[in-house]
Amino acid sequence: MLKEFKNFIARGSVIDMAVGVIIGAAFTAIVTSLVNNMINPLIGIFMGKVNFSDLVFKVGAATFKYGEFINSIISFLIIAFVVFLMVKFLNQVIKKNSKEPAKPTSTEILLKEIRDELRKDKSIG
Repeated sequence: MLKEFKNFIARGSVIDMAVGVIIGAAFTAIVTSLVNNMINPLIGIFMGKVNFSDLVFKVGAATFKYGEFINSIISFLIIAFVVFLMVKFLNQVIKKNSKEPAKPTSTEILLKEIRDELRKDKSIG
């Protein structure tokens, strides 16, 4: 069982996924900082509020922090847009690198026709 676990962990896809999660967490921290320190103040200029995380409303003893929710939505949209751009770029690179099979030359087409005719003649006779 230990050997199977070692083989599972050593597979490239598991390691790639782990690296992706770690980089994703670091990227999330950067985006959160961008939202809280750059975008919110910019939006706050137009809305009169500088920090969305302070936006709350209370109903009885319950406190609803809708400002934090707005921050999360902004972070999600930024992350989703960056991922979209990355996937779009990678698709273009993959498309550019994948070569279509070369079209047969007129000589190759003629040789295939001759071959097919020879096969046809052998099957008849």
